[in-house]
Amino acid sequence: MPELERRRFLQIATLAGAVTVAPARLLGAAPAQASPRGTLNPSVIRKYETRLVIPPAMPPTSVTRGLDYYEIAVRQFRQQILPSGLPATTVWGYGSINHRGTFNYPAFTINARHRRPVRVKWINDLVDRNGDFLPHLLPVDQTLHWANPPGGISDRDSNGTSQQPYRGPVPIVTHVHGNHTFDYSDGYPEAWYLPKARNIPAGFAREGTFYNFFKEKSPIGDLWSRGNAVFQYANDQPANTQWYHDHTLGMTRANVYAGPAGFYLLRGGPGDLQGGRLPGPAPQVGDRPGTRYYEIPLAVQDRSFNYDGSLFYPRSRTFFDGFPGPYAPTSDVPPIWNPEFFGNTIVVNGRTWPVHEVEPRRYRFRILNGCDSRFLIFKLASNPWLPRPVKPVLPIWMIGAEGGFLPAPVRLDQLLLAPAERADVIVDFTGLPVGTEIYLINEGPDAPFPGPPDSFADPLTTGQVMKFEVVRLTSHDTSTPPSRLNLPHFQPLGPAVNHRKLSLTEQGSVDFPDVSPVIVQLGTVKNGVPNPLLWSDPITEDPILNTTEVWELYNFTADAHPIHIHEVQFQVVDRQPFDGGPRPPEPWERGFKDTVIAPPGEITRVKATFDLPGRYVWHCHILEHEDNEMMRPYQIIG
Repeated sequence: MPELERRRFLQIATLAGAVTVAPARLLGAAPAQASPRGTLNPSVIRKYETRLVIPPAMPPTSVTRGLDYYEIAVRQFRQQILPSGLPATTVWGYGSINHRGTFNYPAFTINARHRRPVRVKWINDLVDRNGDFLPHLLPVDQTLHWANPPGGISDRDSNGTSQQPYRGPVPIVTHVHGNHTFDYSDGYPEAWYLPKARNIPAGFAREGTFYNFFKEKSPIGDLWSRGNAVFQYANDQPANTQWYHDHTLGMTRANVYAGPAGFYLLRGGPGDLQGGRLPGPAPQVGDRPGTRYYEIPLAVQDRSFNYDGSLFYPRSRTFFDGFPGPYAPTSDVPPIWNPEFFGNTIVVNGRTWPVHEVEPRRYRFRILNGCDSRFLIFKLASNPWLPRPVKPVLPIWMIGAEGGFLPAPVRLDQLLLAPAERADVIVDFTGLPVGTEIYLINEGPDAPFPGPPDSFADPLTTGQVMKFEVVRLTSHDTSTPPSRLNLPHFQPLGPAVNHRKLSLTEQGSVDFPDVSPVIVQLGTVKNGVPNPLLWSDPITEDPILNTTEVWELYNFTADAHPIHIHEVQFQVVDRQPFDGGPRPPEPWERGFKDTVIAPPGEITRVKATFDLPGRYVWHCHILEHEDNEMMRPYQIIG
């Protein structure tokens, strides 16, 4: 099936009790762009010249006997993302307000310990030197169902009417993705807040609909004040790889693309490995300059740039399919929202196509797919310019997913990660001669991901990620070879007391039948027929506290979606084509996860125990989808 045809919305019909799908008619204009048109051509960006930046540890504001306390703000600054000689880029990022020089893209890593609480005052500091608010770096579509501060108290968290990009004060709320925490500390999309700026326009809502609700509910809500929220994380779950990022209703794509994201690594407890069996160390507070690290987090993202170094992001729907309008609110086609976005440049830890020196020994990498829409398929190759597919030169040993360690190490020739998925992996460079060059490449497509790709990323640009250069060994490697690792005991979940049938759909325009999609939705399924729902519709997922359920995700669209459920870590049960039998999860999905790939035309089943009461969300982690209705609240009753 041609890529454009594959991408389009699948019309859903019911015949004799079966679900039938057929592609919608195609718009006669240009297809979705595989390589965005930022004015800086990625081919002129020099590769493997800039050294990889390993994010340092975030320093706490204070440490007491029972608590690590941080005061972390989001600020605007300039950073050299492109190689030297090219302009710096204005970005946003997190940093400690008590420690100069910690503001970075991506943010410094929060190191947490098992059952030792972390408390964070998350501060919206998007203001200039005079205390006036800073407008957004990127275009924000005001016609979506979004935070909508200009709507005031009565119309916040609703669809706006202006077709112009939003230029007012920016709302944020931080979510620690993968953390097991109460709803008042989870970063609910309608619990956003504006900066404490001196020039907030009259009539603007300063906080989202649920900000005061959670402030009053939180046992530390008295610590919240204008322009911030204070969240606490119990860290009562197995050791795992988490990350923190903005989660504001209807504008997460723009906020995260601007830069605010970082790792949150939880260690210790019975779910961790002790005694130096894994490569290390990782960055810690107080490390001496020049410390060598053998555990390294890698945040891989795609971006596009302009000649002046600024971030490029589409300002109109015309970028996606050429549709010139009329747009919402005159029609049902959003003026700025694009169904997906694929940058033409790969950025790792805030640098384009970096290089890193490795010794001939084992390394542990915590890999995050931090892309907006792009699925990544990693391989280790000796030459990044070879025709795809490339035969790998080294295996990737996966030892953990989002929820912690796998039951056993899995040897992979390639590593598939959807947006927001994480992989805890070991790469063994032992025995490689000094001077050897190994390249981390990407064979995922420059387009929506339908499954095993029939096209590959551009081998000259987005098909390359970073380079490893082997240097001489400086110390003895005491870690255990990955094939011989005994990982912590894995305890599967018990039987489920309830099964829910849930839908993933895309909708074309009613006003212009050839334009699709204009909205993406979650919902329910009855008799094989999807019932798409909006964010504002009544809650339909309401598990009882401490019960285990299976959620069946019916994907009626043409492409795969990464589905994330807040509060829980789940097990993948199986996948089943609409017209076939079930198959087990992949070997690398046999542990606990918080994000799962739901392939098109299939039912993906996950099992979770809902053990904290409150109001949470579940959503697609393609950020454009999340921001245009592919997110639903759910309530744990207890």
